[in-house]
Amino acid sequence: MDQPVLEVQGLYKHYKVDRGITVHAVNNVDFVLGPREAVGLVGESGCGKSTTARCIVRLEEVTQGRILSHGRDITAMSLHEFRPMRRSIQMVFQDPTMSLNPRLTVRQTLREPLRVHKMASSRKEMDERIEEIMSLVNLELRFVDRHPRQLSGGQRQRVGIARALITNPDLVVLDEPTSSLDMSIRIHIIDLLRRLQEQMGMTYLFISHDLSTVRSLCHRVLVMYLGRVVEMGPVGEIFDQPLHTYTQALLSAIPIPDPKAKRERIILSGEPPSLTKLPSGCGFADRCAFASESCREEEPVLYNAGNGHFVACREVATS
Repeated sequence: MDQPVLEVQGLYKHYKVDRGITVHAVNNVDFVLGPREAVGLVGESGCGKSTTARCIVRLEEVTQGRILSHGRDITAMSLHEFRPMRRSIQMVFQDPTMSLNPRLTVRQTLREPLRVHKMASSRKEMDERIEEIMSLVNLELRFVDRHPRQLSGGQRQRVGIARALITNPDLVVLDEPTSSLDMSIRIHIIDLLRRLQEQMGMTYLFISHDLSTVRSLCHRVLVMYLGRVVEMGPVGEIFDQPLHTYTQALLSAIPIPDPKAKRERIILSGEPPSLTKLPSGCGFADRCAFASESCREEEPVLYNAGNGHFVACREVATS
């Protein structure tokens, strides 16, 4: 069996805020990404998706737990030790306007990772690699000496993707890469990401609110709620036979292209608990029709429901 590209084990990320209050952003998350796999990470805003992503690329330091890249524990490394590994773990950010340096041209932006990781011996070699990667992301060479303000939103995001891919990474974390784009551009970017993964053999962790996009791009799906993974499995299993009530509610909100088709919308009662004061048991218990007293006392774990499908609810996993 191939060694996993990424293993996340017991990941916690907490933030200390004013007056001793702690925000429990990520709480005991475990998952594995295999070679050439595209995995979607979904959930409502504030559930911990982006924090998990930022911990994986070491933009945030974990509170507890381990993150392994090809079996090496990157959380145990100093930032100096981790720096050479950044070339193999890259990230595409949600807002290309904010993530690109406005003072640098496209050429300067793409040269920087090549220079930092010593991947070219001359400017000529750098420029050859830049031309190659711009062709891969369908960005015309005439844009190479333009600044971000001179590009459209779709073009800026292509630069962000090119910057992430220019070091030939094994893993690319994509944090809502299409949410700031209009629908027509979004479709082109998704098609581009699908093609690039097939050509370059990368592993994707794709974070998105757009469940339809996740279904079209990803092989597996992880569903997060209140900083935990509450369900995971193959795309077909999750979308066609969701087990967790929260997943069912999320999927019921997906728009249907056929105006004549009808789907029952599931509206959850109550509100999610505060991230500053988590309940002792399952954080979803007060909103769940299956909840028992044990649910309010015992921390949820992922139960095997078969076919690679796992759900953080014993009641539905064994029914």
